[in-house]
Amino acid sequence: MENKVQWVKVDINTEGQRLDNFLSSRLKGIPKNRIYKMIRNGEVRINKARCKPGLRVAAGDIIRIPPLFFVATQPPIANKQIQVKLKNSLIYEDSDILVINKPSGLAVHGGSGLSTGLIEQLRLMRPDEKFLELVHRIDRETSGCILLAKCRSALILLHEQFREKNKLLRKRYLAFVAGRWPKNIMDVEAPLEKINRGGERLIRVSAFGKASHTRIRALERFDKWSLIEAEPITGRTHQIRAHTAYYKHPILGDQKYQKDELYSWWKATGVDGFCLHSRSISFQKVNGQQVTVVAPMPRNMSFFMKVHGLDPEGY
Repeated sequence: MENKVQWVKVDINTEGQRLDNFLSSRLKGIPKNRIYKMIRNGEVRINKARCKPGLRVAAGDIIRIPPLFFVATQPPIANKQIQVKLKNSLIYEDSDILVINKPSGLAVHGGSGLSTGLIEQLRLMRPDEKFLELVHRIDRETSGCILLAKCRSALILLHEQFREKNKLLRKRYLAFVAGRWPKNIMDVEAPLEKINRGGERLIRVSAFGKASHTRIRALERFDKWSLIEAEPITGRTHQIRAHTAYYKHPILGDQKYQKDELYSWWKATGVDGFCLHSRSISFQKVNGQQVTVVAPMPRNMSFFMKVHGLDPEGY
């Protein structure tokens, strides 16, 4: 609980952040709506002037934070099992960037009942790193490439590449879907809307949703399942999962979007598990070099492909 005004000076490592994100990172436990309200009311000021949530802070700015009353969250605790997995999952590193082959089942950050996630454990593993931030997010159930920045300039550059919609930065996913994916469906442009059903957050195609675009190509088609390649052009929550489910070909092992009888069939194969994998990510480094990083296939997907005579590393 902080019951007095704070005056915070922005340093070079946080320069360029939106004001709302800067405050969220400092005020753990404070809801986002409270942060927006105190900005609108003028309780938060930059260099004594009123400001807006989207304003980007600069090194040397002095930010006024009003008195706040909240219960401080407990700091994350090192989880040796997760840290060993992350150490073994590092697939690329340079002076500015990290790429981790995230295991399925591990959230990228704590929250929603989880005390810790990938980013918190990485920071505990690397206490000498002054800056370590997620560039993007992937679902807890999804495995594969997750990109992290080790400096503010790399984070800003990579965010700019994300906004360019796959000109310099491209994400490629592999997935198993139910049934034979139609060869003629290659561009899914269907708006997606978030809904709550029985306390569970779901995404559905809706005319009231946000524009969403996924390129999908069938790589292999069998009677009961297909291997597809998916490239998200936009970056909506559960985008690939919701788009494949919309065409009645949900991702195998997806308990949110797959019907019970289909999930039961998949579980009965003995392979089980969620089958969406961020196979590769391409991006441009600060020095202009283009890099492509490929994440090995997860064990369950690799095994199932071998059973059907496919080379897991050939896609």
